[in-house]
Amino acid sequence: MTHSDAGRYAAKHKPGAAPDPRIVEAVRQKAAEGGLACAEAERIAKTLSVSLPEIGRTLDLLELRIGRCQLGLFGYAEGKAVAAAAAVSEDLEAAIRARLADGRLPCRAAWEIAAELKIARMEVSAVCEAQKIRIKPCQLGAF
Repeated sequence: MTHSDAGRYAAKHKPGAAPDPRIVEAVRQKAAEGGLACAEAERIAKTLSVSLPEIGRTLDLLELRIGRCQLGLFGYAEGKAVAAAAAVSEDLEAAIRARLADGRLPCRAAWEIAAELKIARMEVSAVCEAQKIRIKPCQLGAF
């Protein structure tokens, strides 16, 4: 959902959907200025042993924005925090191309590639920017 959707994030879910109270409490403790950073959402998911989509659903139901995407794609004052890579390693490009789904790289796959190759997550997204590959869907449901 975009910035213009603010205040209507819950509309993505069935009417009457209720968030897990444990997640609500954890999110409210960490949320600042109407949102929660992606990295903080990841920490909460690990702490509570819940999925990132469940954290994203809770954020939507609480009408909270997701900020500071760990791939550098959104949630920064300057827009995207990631720039296109100047050079692309063959191994990284091959790993990305092998995981494309409908021409896009799922966020989860980007994270997995970074972990497997022991590189920063933004290095994966920088190559995607250089290769004009969209990263979608977001694990938290932002896009």
